[in-house]
Amino acid sequence: MTIGELSKRTGCIIETIRYYERIGVMPAPPRTAGGHRIYDRDHLKRLNFVRRARALGFTLDQVRGLLALADERETSCAEVERLARAQLDQVRARIDDLGRMEGVLDEMVARCAGGSVPECPILEALFDGGDEGVG
Repeated sequence: MTIGELSKRTGCIIETIRYYERIGVMPAPPRTAGGHRIYDRDHLKRLNFVRRARALGFTLDQVRGLLALADERETSCAEVERLARAQLDQVRARIDDLGRMEGVLDEMVARCAGGSVPECPILEALFDGGDEGVG
């Protein structure tokens, strides 16, 4: 398939596909005599893997590590589980942070009367920067 078709099938923009090739996350595909890239099912599977891992918050370095483990075929699933658990811990920490942010914003918005008062409580709270659980 062409890079355009690969892009459509994965939802990944062409420039990102080329970037992944440049940094070694995606293998360079063979080219036609005219220089056009030709992708196969393995490229499609690998790009879908990268996209899913990125959507779950894994960094590109972590994706490289996961791909290396997948490519080895003889590695233990325990290492993959360790990486996934570490990512899960990070996601849970971000959820906790977002919950704190939600509480602070909720409180700030509740203080606002919505008028045209020069002393806007939301702006004042942002300027004061008191320890309100965000930071």
